[in-house]
Amino acid sequence: MLEQIDVTKVLFLDIETVSGSPSYAEMDETMQGLWGYKAPSATRRYGEEFTEEELADAYTEKAGIFAEFGKIVCISVGFVFRDKSDKRLRIRLKSFADRDEKKLLQDFNTMLDQYYGDVQRQFICGHNIKEFDVPYMCRRMVINQLKLPRMLSIVGKKPWELQHLLDTMTLWKFGDFKNYTSLKLLAGVFGFPTPKDDIDGSDVGRVFWEEDDLERIATYCEKDVLATAQLFLRYQLKPLLETDQVQYADS
Repeated sequence: MLEQIDVTKVLFLDIETVSGSPSYAEMDETMQGLWGYKAPSATRRYGEEFTEEELADAYTEKAGIFAEFGKIVCISVGFVFRDKSDKRLRIRLKSFADRDEKKLLQDFNTMLDQYYGDVQRQFICGHNIKEFDVPYMCRRMVINQLKLPRMLSIVGKKPWELQHLLDTMTLWKFGDFKNYTSLKLLAGVFGFPTPKDDIDGSDVGRVFWEEDDLERIATYCEKDVLATAQLFLRYQLKPLLETDQVQYADS
């Protein structure tokens, strides 16, 4: 089935998230108390008591991966198309990056419903998208009181109704559910450039809250999207995209 999917019908996607506040101290008291309950499981230190300093450190390191304590600062997407002049595939990368999460999500939702609203013929693809990106986006949309776009309206759906969600990590499992396989590792295995050549996920919060550099985060996120598209093409036994086949929305 994978070989039969038209890659020009696939939207490749990745998100970047940070803690909801710059620091633990800047959260309100209610959320601080709730983080106190969450920190032991977030750090896998079950049953331990945390000092205020430990809670603050855990918040800085882990809060961004939980939709209840974090927020989305960037969603990058890749649209694959076939050039009319030479018939070669190309990918166009675009980022929705904003300090205002609600505006970011509204802009993304508008694009998704306008161009990727057919769950029977179109697909969304990401690495670990089923366990992280999709549920995180859906939760943050509900928190921001936004209607879910058709592609992400998945509550109550049966597994066979979610075939429009393609997960390159799940596809690599082949029934083996013991291990997580990173995009960086698969990039090395399949012989295309690793997306982790500047910052990684652990740096995003610092780059956002301390350096205020959304552009750098968006660049990093777009590299993940490109790597995911390359991996998908490898799964389809197709050639990798060359540098001249990659375009950017702001160029």
